[in-house]
Amino acid sequence: QVQLVESGGGLVQAGGSLRLSCAASGRSLDSYHVAWFRQAPGKEREFVASIGSRGGSTYGTDSVKGRFTIFRDNAKNTVYLQMTSLKPEDTAVYYCAASTFYSGSYYRNNYEHWGQGTQVTVSS
Repeated sequence: QVQLVESGGGLVQAGGSLRLSCAASGRSLDSYHVAWFRQAPGKEREFVASIGSRGGSTYGTDSVKGRFTIFRDNAKNTVYLQMTSLKPEDTAVYYCAASTFYSGSYYRNNYEHWGQGTQVTVSS
């Protein structure tokens, strides 16, 4: 069983950057496909980006393409989400999730393991 812990969230001004981390324990993360989702107040949790166990990334909404980058460091058992040019609409709780079978899936139910989330707040 893998446990996921997110970190790196915080308060940032519009145009700023943050790097979120998803650190795994219990099992090696390199056999999992890992994704980031986010959930803004009053909205559904939405897919942001994912990276396959062998690399290969997928990005969700057009609004994050070109601004967010997902990458992994298997030696550190961690997946990252680098976020730049942040906008107030990026404000949300960001969750990482791991799937044994599904790479690049947008569907929450395809991910067996979830972290508790980290809050990102972008002020205008």
